Amino acid sequence: MLAIFEKAALDAGRAIMEICRAGPDVRLKADHSPVTEADEYAERIILAHVSENLGTIPVVAEESVAAGRIPETAGRFLLVDPLDGTREFVGGHCDFTVNIALIETGRPVAGFVYAPALGVAYSGSSEGAFKLTVNDEFRVSERTPIATRTTPAHPKALISRSHNSPATMEYLTANDITDRGVVGSSLKFCLLAEGSADLYPRFGCTMEWDTAAGDAVLRAAGGITLTLDGLPLTYGKRGRKDLRDFANPDFIAWGKQP
Repeated sequence: MLAIFEKAALDAGRAIMEICRAGPDVRLKADHSPVTEADEYAERIILAHVSENLGTIPVVAEESVAAGRIPETAGRFLLVDPLDGTREFVGGHCDFTVNIALIETGRPVAGFVYAPALGVAYSGSSEGAFKLTVNDEFRVSERTPIATRTTPAHPKALISRSHNSPATMEYLTANDITDRGVVGSSLKFCLLAEGSADLYPRFGCTMEWDTAAGDAVLRAAGGITLTLDGLPLTYGKRGRKDLRDFANPDFIAWGKQP
């Protein structure tokens, strides 16, 4: 399955980079978040791969959900964010990603994250976590096993470039965490997975397709994503009173569980 994710993500990334070089047109969705033709084109590419190779598995994909196309998600399903970090993409930054994850009984058990502008990708499953080097022909040239690091005395936190919040900064200050890196998209999970940082606190709205693939990579590398009550973040959250379907609560992703 990860081989299918890999091919779909690399093809989507190629399309995203073509649009990036040409200059994307930006619109606002109903929730006032930005969307470009790159988001939509990449999603069509991924869904075509999934339909051809994994046609029986339901897919919850960000732009399809925005258009009202939401399948049943009991048990096993896929979560797809074709372009996570659209604000980074539009703003000329390189830290945007393509994300595909498999969810089983609420857990992210396999995931693939591709950062096409950086030429790197990450995969995670029960077979471990890997960092992939992707060349200019959009082919993988190297695969390296990765793992989270032991948390040092002075841990490094990653925070969002476009979606930081006062609550996040209050948490870091209260816990005397002064070493901080600013990164967009699901790459924050992947940097934890490869041992480049130690925690990613997120206080504010995220959706399951934003986090699932990176969370799968992190868990495969030895990390965990916990809600503020100390329980693992789960997926397939629907039908909750006063809460959007597939919306995540606040969480902290850890390289090593505290």
